[in-house]
Amino acid sequence: MMHTQPISNVIHIEKKTAQRLKDTVPAQPLIALSAAEVRQQLLMQLQSSLDLRAVLTMFFNTSQRLVAYDSLVFNHAAHDAEVVLGAAHSQHRIQYTLNYQSEFLGDMTFTRAQRFSDLELGNLESIMSSLVLPLRNALLYSTALQNALKDPLTGIGNRNSMQATLERDIAIAHRHNHALSVLMIDIDYFKRVNDIYGHNMGDLVLTKVAQTLEKQLRNTDSLFRYGGEEFLVVLPNTASTEAVLVAERLRESLESLLISNEQGVINVTASLGCATLNTDESLSSLLQRSDKALYAAKHNGRNQVQYAS
Repeated sequence: MMHTQPISNVIHIEKKTAQRLKDTVPAQPLIALSAAEVRQQLLMQLQSSLDLRAVLTMFFNTSQRLVAYDSLVFNHAAHDAEVVLGAAHSQHRIQYTLNYQSEFLGDMTFTRAQRFSDLELGNLESIMSSLVLPLRNALLYSTALQNALKDPLTGIGNRNSMQATLERDIAIAHRHNHALSVLMIDIDYFKRVNDIYGHNMGDLVLTKVAQTLEKQLRNTDSLFRYGGEEFLVVLPNTASTEAVLVAERLRESLESLLISNEQGVINVTASLGCATLNTDESLSSLLQRSDKALYAAKHNGRNQVQYAS
């Protein structure tokens, strides 16, 4: 049996030029509407939402009144965005690279069993012009939401993000009887860094510490800047024994961290407090116990891990 290979075609939306697919089999649209009518519908619909998936879903549903296809796949790596609508078909596809005034807006791929005709590709390009600005606005809105949950200095989660993540993970742990642990981390003698080397070096230390901690964690773990020189790590599905081992690994990685500047090399250490979620325990109680363990680590000489019993 002879198999047809997938066909890809990358198109810059501003130029609207493409190498057309040959020997096409035309497909009938679901509902016969002109490109102008579909474009007008899209112009009205796409202004109603700033949610990326909602915008693409509206385009997916309405565009098929002009050109029938199986799936729409949108990707934007820089925004960590991927939206898949419909049932992807690998036999035939057409890919568009979307740009607006030299700003990359993502890649969009359409798939179906039959090849697209030149007329269909022209119609798709025509109505995609109505998608560009709503898509750009949705990406900007997504970025704003993400930034609202990030610490601007270190790039990790902030207190708002921590609150939401802990509430979710604690609810899941209680519902499914899963283990969950948290680590409260405080950089030892951080005030001395600011006093001796200045706040720019202090900011560098915070950034390097965040990067070092993040490298040691699993994808399922979460790292947040709790405030000042304090960080919080959330460890889902992690019981007390494993949590202490993770804490020790983090402590050792910070102890080996050396940060250079014009005046010399700064050695960083940290104190850690570890607590594991108890049955029916609240978020505030869990944080209080981890903070109490952190205080014990600092009181007992710093650069160590203490576990809250």
